[in-house]
Amino acid sequence: MSLMTDKQTLSDLNIFGKQGSDGVYAIFNNTYTRGAAELLEEMFRNPLSDVAAINARSGVIRAFAAEELPFPYQVTWFDAAEQYLENTDERSRLNDQQDSLGRKLNQLIAGDNAYKGIERGVESLIKILQTTVSFAGAIRERLKNIPHNNELTVADTLLQLEEIQPLLQESVKQKLSFAKVAEYDKILRFRQRDVMKQLLHQLYLADVYLSVAKVAVTRKFTFPVALEKTLQQVTLEDFYHPALTSPVVNSIKISLSDNVIFLTGANMAGKSTFMKALGIAMFLGQMGFPVPASKMEFAVRDGIFTTINLPDNLTQGASHFYAEVLRIKNIARELSRDKYLFVIFDELFRGTNVKDAYEATIAVTSAIARRKNCMFVVSTHIIEAGEVLKEQCSNINFVYLPTLMEGNRPVYTHKLTSGITADRHGMLIIKNEGILDILNPKKQ
Repeated sequence: MSLMTDKQTLSDLNIFGKQGSDGVYAIFNNTYTRGAAELLEEMFRNPLSDVAAINARSGVIRAFAAEELPFPYQVTWFDAAEQYLENTDERSRLNDQQDSLGRKLNQLIAGDNAYKGIERGVESLIKILQTTVSFAGAIRERLKNIPHNNELTVADTLLQLEEIQPLLQESVKQKLSFAKVAEYDKILRFRQRDVMKQLLHQLYLADVYLSVAKVAVTRKFTFPVALEKTLQQVTLEDFYHPALTSPVVNSIKISLSDNVIFLTGANMAGKSTFMKALGIAMFLGQMGFPVPASKMEFAVRDGIFTTINLPDNLTQGASHFYAEVLRIKNIARELSRDKYLFVIFDELFRGTNVKDAYEATIAVTSAIARRKNCMFVVSTHIIEAGEVLKEQCSNINFVYLPTLMEGNRPVYTHKLTSGITADRHGMLIIKNEGILDILNPKKQ
């Protein structure tokens, strides 16, 4: 079962990157094979929502990270094998007549591109099969104490097939005869094609986990622990945005008694980065992947939805405010289904006037606060709304990112603090940049 999410959330969290910039996917993609890169993308597009599946995947990656395990294959083998297995045309099957003709016209057959492709595919799959014998043994040893590790041990079963045994004993140091290529082709491409595809998938999966494990080791990411969704809690310690080279870490706890985080802070204080970092940690946690933090325990969600970088929809004549309204409406529909969701709203109703934004922020925040089965992060510049919500809702955790002043220069700590801030330095920044001096030059 997959986590519910959407394109807006993937864009907000920069999962796949945009406009040429690297995304979260790129951080984890150190795979050797194209098949593994595609499988990794599929995992990012379909995070998990089952506690056992998340913890099982996390346990396997943790085991791989405990001790480096090499990927003992040549990438070209997989490319040749994939191309070979895609040709299921019965007319391309090698037969005895071709064998006889081949013996008479050896030079002609040697130059036949179709035959060469089959020969290359057969040889590549034999090398993959033989290499997998030892590789599967290493994986089996690594995962012997990991519960629910069946995902990668399927390769052992496939290698036990009786029809595969001659290929495991075949010498790969010398060129195969036409007769053997024809014999093995019948096995690999026709009778056991599904088995071969399944084996390749297992190896791509191992490639993905090795890649992710390497990221965990080199970046010192932590492995999350998934909890039952009804527990309604998150513990995140020293987490940060993975794209930052010198990040300021923060910690947060979410529980049933304070399932709404109300975040305030001045412009440039780091609210959006904080929310993206939190959203990415939750997203990676649902995948069973290591996260940029020192500790993470979280109640599994049915869905994650964010509203951070919401664009105007000019093609439909929608203003930014109306785009916000439609986005909130869509998320409200998901909330009405009584699912366990994690939702981020960055600066609610920034596209309208202050009065409407104030009233709407109070109305929407107080409404979502009644959804005790979900978790919310709401940021705003309208600190007056926070004072009203303090009186109306008991399950809101008010936090802010402070700004310190060094003379006329604001200094941003990016360190989360309890409470509501009154920091407003927009006009000061405008003055410090000399914009008014440019627009109003002094008379000579």
